[in-house]
Amino acid sequence: MVQDLVGQLQSFLPVEAVLHETEDLKPYECDGLSAYRQTPMLVVLPQTQEQIIQILQLCHATKTPVVARGAGTGLSGGALPHAEGVLLSLAKLNQIIAIDPIARIARVQPGVRNLAISEAAAPYGLYYAPDPSSQIACSIGGNVAENSGGVHCLKYGLTVHNILKLRVLTIDGECLEIGGDSLDSAGYDLLALMTGSEGMLGIVTEITVKLIPTPEKAQLVMAAFDDVHKAGSAVANVIGAGIIPAGMEMMDKITIHAVEEFLHAGYDLDAEAILLCESDGSAEEVADEIERINAIMQQSGATKVSMSRNEEERLSFWAGRKSAFPAAGRVSPDYYCMDGTIPRKHLADVLRGIEKLSEEYGLRCMNVFHAGDGNLHPLILYDANQPGELEKTEEFGGKILEMCIHAGGTITGEHGVGMEKINQMCSQFKTDELAMFHAVKAAFDPAGLLNPGKAVPTLRRCAELGAMHVHSGEEKFPELPRF
Repeated sequence: MVQDLVGQLQSFLPVEAVLHETEDLKPYECDGLSAYRQTPMLVVLPQTQEQIIQILQLCHATKTPVVARGAGTGLSGGALPHAEGVLLSLAKLNQIIAIDPIARIARVQPGVRNLAISEAAAPYGLYYAPDPSSQIACSIGGNVAENSGGVHCLKYGLTVHNILKLRVLTIDGECLEIGGDSLDSAGYDLLALMTGSEGMLGIVTEITVKLIPTPEKAQLVMAAFDDVHKAGSAVANVIGAGIIPAGMEMMDKITIHAVEEFLHAGYDLDAEAILLCESDGSAEEVADEIERINAIMQQSGATKVSMSRNEEERLSFWAGRKSAFPAAGRVSPDYYCMDGTIPRKHLADVLRGIEKLSEEYGLRCMNVFHAGDGNLHPLILYDANQPGELEKTEEFGGKILEMCIHAGGTITGEHGVGMEKINQMCSQFKTDELAMFHAVKAAFDPAGLLNPGKAVPTLRRCAELGAMHVHSGEEKFPELPRF
């Protein structure tokens, strides 16, 4: 069956674009969540939309599962291959088709790197706002699949807020245009539905993104605190003062030390937590906002407040934050990156809960997160070579996500559900809600061939887990803090 499929694929794809030998398949066995691995049956690397249409039509006719993959930087197992399916790599669709500086839009293929869009738009005084920490490598198609954010999403929004139109292929090869070049289009908001759908509804082959003017000035305040709760209060105080920073990030002590040893960004090693809070806009706006932010940090109990003196120092402070993940790789053989979102007012309580879980499981946890919008990224440090430690780490991570639900939050902010959080979907959503998700999936992909087994659990799976829904007032983990 495999050889027959290889032959059919090679009838319209170059021989080298169809990978089927084990040594060629191994590099595709996981995404950024390397704890989960699965060798795909086949990998295809098309270069055109027409080739993708033919691939999908063939897979549809043969009932072969299809998993789309971008740059492979995802952290939820969303691009984990199917053992009996085709892994569809979009890496070769990497062209910036057009930039319209007057309309402030760019048309790009899904394999274009996030940062490459801003680099191409820079000569026009424009850039693309969402900036995930992996922006130097991650692809815009993957950003659409997971609705990625970044350190500046507080002010400028997630991917869904920064795209206008998608070209999407259904599993049977039909081409859909979703959205439009204007700010609004008639009918249901299918653009929002497709964004964050994790490759389960269609294959994106072209994206029209919004570009915004590069700010005249940007300046950053770095505040150190001797208590994480004071830092959490400072976040609420900044927002409560009516200030919407361009970005507001928080790191705890273990993260500060790991990052400083890795990059020497100038962080205060005596601090229990630091906040990075940026203002951008006109020189006058930034000067006023920075003065107000500085005062709020002092009033909130900061032990030290610094302001970036130039662009180089501002970028250095941000480089430290964006290097938190690789820094974790230097202090631990393995790390498990979580992604949950909570109301800002519960920041300190959830951090306290994570600290208790860390003690309970005997595993260190680096906390780094988009403080402004409550998007947590706890990095659980573990050693996969130690028997049972991965399983213990997964359980620890699951309880963090349950705690986010208890706090009135959600199990993801930008990494998606994938394979990693599929069990927690049973806790966050009721049976009728999950049934509706399956109905949406069936409307686009009746045979369930696109990225099967991801993001939305079957009702049987939830029944087997015995999950109890937090929204109904039942409590699954009574030992966790209640809010």
